[in-house]
Amino acid sequence: MTETVDPKASHRRSLKVTTIATLGGVAAAFLSEAVVTDPSSRTGLLVMFGVVAVELGLMRLFGVDIADFSTKDHVYVLFMTFALWFITWGVLLSEGVSL
Repeated sequence: MTETVDPKASHRRSLKVTTIATLGGVAAAFLSEAVVTDPSSRTGLLVMFGVVAVELGLMRLFGVDIADFSTKDHVYVLFMTFALWFITWGVLLSEGVSL
């Protein structure tokens, strides 16, 4: 008996992973803005790492098999989350600054 393989399944998986990672990065930035009183402390970075852990749970919830993740996949999730967190939090921190 042959199994039918959905050719769009890997595309949907990629969309789920990318969406969760990028939205998680933005959420981590807003959470960092709410929690962190001193931007030079490392607390914001810890918030971002905590959000990455939550993201992996969300991916499972949305049907992404993270047991199949390679190191490259984990690094991708971490990088996408970090990039969006860094950019968004930077904008939030400089919101009231004028040159």
